[in-house]
Amino acid sequence: MREIYFDNSSTTKPLPSVVDIVVKTMTEDYGNPSSLHQKGVDAERYISTARKIIAGTLRADEKEILFTSGGTESNNMALIGAAMAKRRRGKRLIATSMEHPAVAEVMAFLKKEGFVTEQIPVDSKGRIDLEAFGNMLSDDVIAVSTMYVNNEIGAVVPVQEIARLVHSRAPEALYHVDAIQAYGRYRIFPRQLGIDLMSASGHKFHGPKGTGFLYVNREARIVPLIYGGGQQQGMRSGTENVPGIAGMGVAAQEAYRDFEAKTEHLYALKERLERGLVSIEGAVLMSPEGKEGAPHIVNVSFPGVGSEVLLHSLEDKGIFISAGSACSTHKKNASPTMAAIGALREEALSAVRFSFSDANTEEEVDAAIDALHELLPVLKRYRAR
Repeated sequence: MREIYFDNSSTTKPLPSVVDIVVKTMTEDYGNPSSLHQKGVDAERYISTARKIIAGTLRADEKEILFTSGGTESNNMALIGAAMAKRRRGKRLIATSMEHPAVAEVMAFLKKEGFVTEQIPVDSKGRIDLEAFGNMLSDDVIAVSTMYVNNEIGAVVPVQEIARLVHSRAPEALYHVDAIQAYGRYRIFPRQLGIDLMSASGHKFHGPKGTGFLYVNREARIVPLIYGGGQQQGMRSGTENVPGIAGMGVAAQEAYRDFEAKTEHLYALKERLERGLVSIEGAVLMSPEGKEGAPHIVNVSFPGVGSEVLLHSLEDKGIFISAGSACSTHKKNASPTMAAIGALREEALSAVRFSFSDANTEEEVDAAIDALHELLPVLKRYRAR
């Protein structure tokens, strides 16, 4: 049975070139990058190369890139580091109401530590009311965090407009962007956009799991969370994950090769899937359609059919999708994103996400639509609860 993988927002398959360099740095060039002998020098060269590649994709300085264990660590480092560095200046932190748990839970932690956290509301498609957001800003705001792309519905946040409001109305604040679903899908130039801190995760763009990076504008100050041997300018101590970093560097380089063609291909897949979905009776598109949203995410609800029931029914046909966010799949309540956009309970509990990579094809989209037409009439008897 042919495998059709439409869960790329959860994780992507590592590229062969990524696997090759990971194996090479584990079996041949396995030195500690802090060692002074040739093995260490060779290992450090892989880190320097990856840092140069990633900085190049962002038009950033190489010193502005810190390697982490993934998006969650990057988000924690950015927000806790910013809050602790700025706490004498103010206590207010702002994020959207549809943030990933890697931001929302950090905000909850900081609230317990005495900070004041507030949420920017969004509409039914995840759009931010910029006027309302602007009115929330004042001198005592020390950090603002927004997604670039929402991981469940693919809503795209206007980061440049938000950055302009933050820097004009809350001059002490650092603006952090969770770009975990955006890096590799958009060209992102943080300095040009007004972003101070930005998180990314390697396994979302065909790199290894357990890898990520945090962009830190050279003029932004955050407090380190991990102390030790002083690696990475003292900002993130610990022996670097050379195989993972090397692999992520290769993945970053490949993500931006033939970038425009890849993006158009993703949008073509998205629009083909959307056309097929609206032909199904009762389907409710939860995500922004076409180019209003991200190129690789389509969220749809089939009220009356449990999302996990549909997920496993498609899996039996070799088609892999997600029931909401993989990070919250095992939770029974509606996700924060579904609550934020005002989804009805039945819609939220029946929502599934299709997410593409450039390796997916139109034939795979058609196969998925055919499978839905076959399965849904049968599954209607299983009510979402």
